[in-house]
Amino acid sequence: MGRFKWVADVAFSKSSLVLLETIANIGILYFVFIIGLEMDLSVIRKNGKKAFVFAISGIFLPFLIGCAFSFFLHHKTTMKEDTFLIFFSIFLSITALPVVSRILSEFRLLNMEIGNIVQSAALFNNTFGAAFVVFVISTAESQTIFSTTFWVIASSITFVAFSIFVVRPGISWLARRSTPEDENFTNFTISIALGGVMIFGFISDSIGVHPSFGAFVFGLVFPNGPLAVTLVERLEDFVTGFLLPLFFVSSGLKTNVSKIQGASTWFTLIMASILSSVAKVAGTVLVALSVKMPFREGVALGLLMNSKGLAELIGLNHGKDQKVIDDTAYAMMVITTILMNAVIAPLLIQIYRPARKFVPYKRRTIQKTKADAEMRILACIHTPRNAPTIIGLLEASHPTKKTPISVFSLHLVELTGHGSATLIVHNSQKADSTAINRMQAQSDQITNAFKTLEQHTNFISVQSLTSISPYSTMHEEICNLAEDKRVAFIIIPFHKQPTVDGGMESANSKIQMLNQNVLVNAPCSIGILVDRGLSGSKSLTAGQVSHNIAVLFFGGPDDREALSYAMRMSEHPGNSLNVIRFFPGPNAVEQTMDQSHDLNDTGIVTLQIGKEQDKQLDDDCIKQFRMMKATDESFSYIEKVVNNGEETVAAIRALDNIHDLFLVGRGEGIISPLTAGLTEWSECPELGVIGDLLASADFAAAVSVLVVQQYVGVGPNDDGIGTPDNASQQEEQCIMASVRQ
Repeated sequence: MGRFKWVADVAFSKSSLVLLETIANIGILYFVFIIGLEMDLSVIRKNGKKAFVFAISGIFLPFLIGCAFSFFLHHKTTMKEDTFLIFFSIFLSITALPVVSRILSEFRLLNMEIGNIVQSAALFNNTFGAAFVVFVISTAESQTIFSTTFWVIASSITFVAFSIFVVRPGISWLARRSTPEDENFTNFTISIALGGVMIFGFISDSIGVHPSFGAFVFGLVFPNGPLAVTLVERLEDFVTGFLLPLFFVSSGLKTNVSKIQGASTWFTLIMASILSSVAKVAGTVLVALSVKMPFREGVALGLLMNSKGLAELIGLNHGKDQKVIDDTAYAMMVITTILMNAVIAPLLIQIYRPARKFVPYKRRTIQKTKADAEMRILACIHTPRNAPTIIGLLEASHPTKKTPISVFSLHLVELTGHGSATLIVHNSQKADSTAINRMQAQSDQITNAFKTLEQHTNFISVQSLTSISPYSTMHEEICNLAEDKRVAFIIIPFHKQPTVDGGMESANSKIQMLNQNVLVNAPCSIGILVDRGLSGSKSLTAGQVSHNIAVLFFGGPDDREALSYAMRMSEHPGNSLNVIRFFPGPNAVEQTMDQSHDLNDTGIVTLQIGKEQDKQLDDDCIKQFRMMKATDESFSYIEKVVNNGEETVAAIRALDNIHDLFLVGRGEGIISPLTAGLTEWSECPELGVIGDLLASADFAAAVSVLVVQQYVGVGPNDDGIGTPDNASQQEEQCIMASVRQ
């Protein structure tokens, strides 16, 4: 739009362009500084050799293609033939690391081998490309090629060495001296760090390299720790949301597409883009096949290596500012960037769809887990505040030599910015190390809490993990891990936490959406824990743990699953269990079908039969449980007769205020006169009607609540060996559950 005179005069006047470009360049410095701060060099070291080979294969063939096409394109510019040849060839060969990271994050490939390899290869590729660009620009500006090149390379190496061996220890000393207990750094400390970015950029520019190189090196040598985390938190939104877009605006204003004249020029440019991309994919595939990677992964890796973005634009702008490339060459390369990026994501969607590994196993529910078999539980934790109640629940679950419990504690961390999503497996045997940031400090605290649980509780094993991913895909990480570990039960915290005055406040609204997504996609049974305190015992073997547990039983697969978990907990000598079963009274009004339905409809008849079968299963489950607990004085069974939702609420409120844990089924898809009228008042559908009532601030008793949803299998015998693929399939399973049972 800047090519329209009236737009240029109003929005981009000549007097404002200098200011715009200055701010844009500052934004670039701080953006690459953030990239350096967040870069994980351990991934590079792990995949170094393989990534190096992929980087070389991704450079060599596109470079040759660029050289060939530069002979046809250079006469359209005013540049020297050799300068244009090298610049254009390098441009086609280079890979944009920030763009690659974003694409990998969107496609959930960061945790996979292909994600680690392509990031490492892209870093090598960027390093080679940047070195060549520096060489071309420095030699094009000077007639003494050897002396200039030697000066730039020697100065850059000295600069990096000084940063590593002098600046890094100095920043570490400053961070140790100025880190308060609450990690709230003073503005003076933050200002020193931010000023260092500008100083390093100035030094880099002085030795003949783009200022962004200095900012990146400063971020790379900046020690990990609370100060680095604070800088990212304070800078990222402002830089990526305001300063960085100004750089793209500035680049767009410099791009004059009209300079590219003639259909033959456009055709040559498009063909160069296509052939260089194909060459890069071909080279990558050959290397992938040689290291026994699947063909599709090789193609996907090649496509990702064709990503173009910020690094290329920085080089182009620097070359244009130094008069090394002219307007025509600049426009050609910007258009090439747009063309190559436009096709990567669509092709990647069509070519590479990583199949979810299918793990067949039958113990996907507590009810189906044999009484003498190991029970596997995935406990999800957002903050250390979630850990005590979950640990208390696990202690009360009564692991024994005959029925051990295997716990996978998963610390869930939101991925923000340009970091890499990953799954970290903690080594319980390794000595504790000093936490380098807030996230690791929390992970260490959670890991130590579960390590203590394992040490003080017999027949319980713990494996601690940390998952770093966006909330939009976090449920997939949870479900994939549950499937891989053959888990029977997932425990996730409710998104609200208790307040000092006894109320409930939302800790994070994104957690509610996460819980809803897990409910839809979980490969096993799941429990949402409303935490109002359920402290674990320090010495379970001494029998000090004591919990009064109540099960509210209305009927259905979810309630039967909740009762099955309660049966396990009731075996503990310190626990007492009360089961309250609700029956409809004589005045209860059955929920009627829509009058538009034919009463002879086969589906209605089938659902009615299924409802009767479901009730029979409820009766059998209760009967079996009562027989097992016939002589157990810590067990009580009560039947309540109610006619509507109002009487149900009154009956629940009238229960003795001695319980510290309620177990209740979610009751999804169950239509009952016992809860009539309560749905309209439900605020959290993921808890079900009764769970929402118990979790509400209006409920007088401050009791923890575990809302259980039973997994419904898709096999012909309902053995639970399949996993629902989407929400519609999950709903279909819930509807058909009663029919199959």
